[in-house]
Amino acid sequence: MTPRRPYVPLRLRRAPVPWERQRPTWSEAKPAVIARALARAQERPTGNWYVVGGSRELTADRPLGRTVAGVELVLWRDAAGAAVAGPGACPHLGAPLRQSPVRCGTLVCHWHGLALDGRPFAGWAPYPAHDDGVLVWVRLDRPGGEEPTELPPVPPRPEATRAVDAVCLAVGRCEPEDVVANRLDPWHGAWFHPYSFVDLNVVSAPGDTAGDDDAFVVDVSFKVAGRVVVPVRAEFTAPGPRTVVMRIVTGEGAGSVVETHATPVTAAGGAGRGPRTAVVEAVLAASDRGGFAVARGLAPLVRPVMRRAAERLWRDDLAYAERRWELRAAGRFPG
Repeated sequence: MTPRRPYVPLRLRRAPVPWERQRPTWSEAKPAVIARALARAQERPTGNWYVVGGSRELTADRPLGRTVAGVELVLWRDAAGAAVAGPGACPHLGAPLRQSPVRCGTLVCHWHGLALDGRPFAGWAPYPAHDDGVLVWVRLDRPGGEEPTELPPVPPRPEATRAVDAVCLAVGRCEPEDVVANRLDPWHGAWFHPYSFVDLNVVSAPGDTAGDDDAFVVDVSFKVAGRVVVPVRAEFTAPGPRTVVMRIVTGEGAGSVVETHATPVTAAGGAGRGPRTAVVEAVLAASDRGGFAVARGLAPLVRPVMRRAAERLWRDDLAYAERRWELRAAGRFPG
């Protein structure tokens, strides 16, 4: 009996095409297709939930400070380890609670010692918070303006026991819609990120076929080193106005997802130097291959590598999103 050859996900590109000679995609990246997909995403409900950061950022001994839609927040873990969120200013004299320590699940103001255990006290009242094991969410009903829901709309993910996750955070001068529009333009990948993607082909886009599921389906190869690549098929969907999910459908790591959440920092329509948006991206890599257990065992070493790769992409993509906002603000955006 012939022994079964092990599956190797790596491929060697036969004749790499120079960047300037790759197939142009501008005629396929129709502004109307992207705009319609963005408009549909903006119509979907959020339940007033916003992603504020990664679960590992919220430790037992120190709080996390964030500003979401112009609202100053502080988050920490209570005595049971659950996420707590509330106004970021102490109700006594307005001290920044993000600078105060947590002791046994109680946040103790470092100005005068006022203690908050997550229950309403002295005019301070908590906001609903949720830790899904990868990301932390907070519900803000006033800026959200929608019908609130008990839990956030967490997209389907691979099981935690078969995945390694990493979360990155980046902030740009744009609005959430500019971040989502960037992700709903898969055609720019091999041109704008040649260090990561090659041989990109958008197989289908919303509106291409009758009864499509509103997904962008893409064949692309992830660069490893030199001519070595990992080819996959991925789909991009926007389940909400501030979220885009990339899921690997076939190829190495099938079922892995990249969740991109765009959280407004500034209030809508606020004055100042322009809007600011925080991009919180969660990468959940998964595989059923036996060797992936090694990667899971080395997760503390793997996560920083995954995070740096995502941060590099977002340095470019935020420039894209910021430029889009500048053109929109000046009334000069094409289409």
